[in-house]
Amino acid sequence: MTTDATGVRAAAREHAVAVSALLSAVALALVFAVVLELVPGGSLPRPPEAALAAVPHVNAALSLTAIVTISLGVRFARRAEYGRHRVAMLASTVLFAAFLLLYLYRVAILGPTEFPGPATVEQLLYLPVLVIHVTLAVVCVPLVIYTLTLAATRPLSDLFDTRHARVGRIAASLWLISFTLGTVVYALLYHLY
Repeated sequence: MTTDATGVRAAAREHAVAVSALLSAVALALVFAVVLELVPGGSLPRPPEAALAAVPHVNAALSLTAIVTISLGVRFARRAEYGRHRVAMLASTVLFAAFLLLYLYRVAILGPTEFPGPATVEQLLYLPVLVIHVTLAVVCVPLVIYTLTLAATRPLSDLFDTRHARVGRIAASLWLISFTLGTVVYALLYHLY
């Protein structure tokens, strides 16, 4: 590692909360900018319609895979298999990032997907599930970034003296619920109605 990289890592280690807060703010600002249609869809390259139509199905597969990798990561941590835990949680993070990039790209180009079912189902089932899913996804961002920051800036032996495990348990639980509810939203939008 170079001296500059070592210095950055040391600074991130010393200020993990601030680094996590900054990265979370940037990530969430991007998400809200796209969802609130502040990013002009015309500024992005438009793929073929088949590619745009495939995004929800690809994202459902990414979500289901992430549910598996998060569950495995939790299991590995409980068994003190920390190398395998790290791989599973990094895979979960990559899956989440891929999901989010594809979702935001599609929303920027097409806008949010309208619920095609009956208004009563929308009001009583779809919207409550969607609100909980989105709220948990937003809450997960800083928690996941914080646990990743702790893990990336410390050797394993030092992680036991941090809040990595405690915050990680909360993040993993909320992440699992969010991905599961996202899969329910997908089923409601693209299969049931």
